[in-house]
Amino acid sequence: MHSMSFLCHEFVVAVSFGACVLGLILLWDGKQPKDDIEETEKILFRMSFSYWLVYCVAFALEKVILPDWESVMISLKITTALSYFLTFSCILSLPLHKFAVHRVEE
Repeated sequence: MHSMSFLCHEFVVAVSFGACVLGLILLWDGKQPKDDIEETEKILFRMSFSYWLVYCVAFALEKVILPDWESVMISLKITTALSYFLTFSCILSLPLHKFAVHRVEE
């Protein structure tokens, strides 16, 4: 049972890797943002996708690199943890930013 959930997690990470690349491509437009608010939102979205992309790559490298390379494995585990928390903080910042802008407009 444990190996099935592990394979499911690997599949979800692989699919989310593709989704992150697609999301970054969609956010990559040459238009100037209308205002600072729109620019901040785009930056937060880009950061979320980028940090999650780093997580996916580090997660994949953890599976590929030999367990004998302990220092590399520790670095990858730290990278996955940091990128996970940075992604979470960016995602959390999006609604907080909207709320703060809405409060200023009132």
